[in-house]
Amino acid sequence: MTATLEATPAHAGTEAAVRLTDVRKTFGHGHRAVTALDGIDLRVEPGEFVCLLGASGCGKTTLLNLIAGLDAPSSGEIALTTTRPAVMFQEAALMPWLTAARNVELPLRLAGVKRADRVARTTELLDLVRLRNVGDKRPHELSGGMRQRVALARALASALDGNNGEAASLLLMDEPFSALDAITRDVLQGELLRVWEATGTAVVFVTHDVREAVRLGQRVVLLSSKPGRVVQEWAVDGLTGADEAKAIEKINARLREVISSHAA
Repeated sequence: MTATLEATPAHAGTEAAVRLTDVRKTFGHGHRAVTALDGIDLRVEPGEFVCLLGASGCGKTTLLNLIAGLDAPSSGEIALTTTRPAVMFQEAALMPWLTAARNVELPLRLAGVKRADRVARTTELLDLVRLRNVGDKRPHELSGGMRQRVALARALASALDGNNGEAASLLLMDEPFSALDAITRDVLQGELLRVWEATGTAVVFVTHDVREAVRLGQRVVLLSSKPGRVVQEWAVDGLTGADEAKAIEKINARLREVISSHAA
């Protein structure tokens, strides 16, 4: 379908996958204090794919770390419908001494899932990322793209409910394809969309690439340069062809304005 490029209205749903209210993050104290994020309000609906866009140093990764619970906000509120969101970083960070299957299985084992259930779920996840036949390979035997797909399967496994094996309700991704070559990145973007559609997982995807944000996201959220604030949002779901090109051009222009105003 074709969608228009416009600001996204507030959602009327009563329960979000994640909701941030007036979130502020400051590092340090006194005259050395640096405010990374200032007054962030953001809501991501269940199953929604949101891309956080902004220049380097605008606080995108800091925001992701706060949602993941890896750091605490200085003020404001973060509410999640899951206590254990899945996280995927720029580097696959796989355990080199474990096979691909064992890497995916590890968070299930740590969560106390029974072995038979772990093996079955690991097979399902490797199937999901199209890597079932390389489950016995170690990371050094895999290409960069394959390692990132294993990392995606492990991220999904890390947020599974040990009792019912439900898919992660929230997946946080910090520029996971930035270190890959253009062709591999393009392939994995397509794979990510396929996995997202298959699992119904809400995704918060950090990138500085406007084209990637428009291709992947249903909604693009632009952050200002430090301190990070939400500058503008666009609905981009379903854009193709000329509409997609116009969206990329428009968002790129706004991003340049934000960067220029910060540098002035």
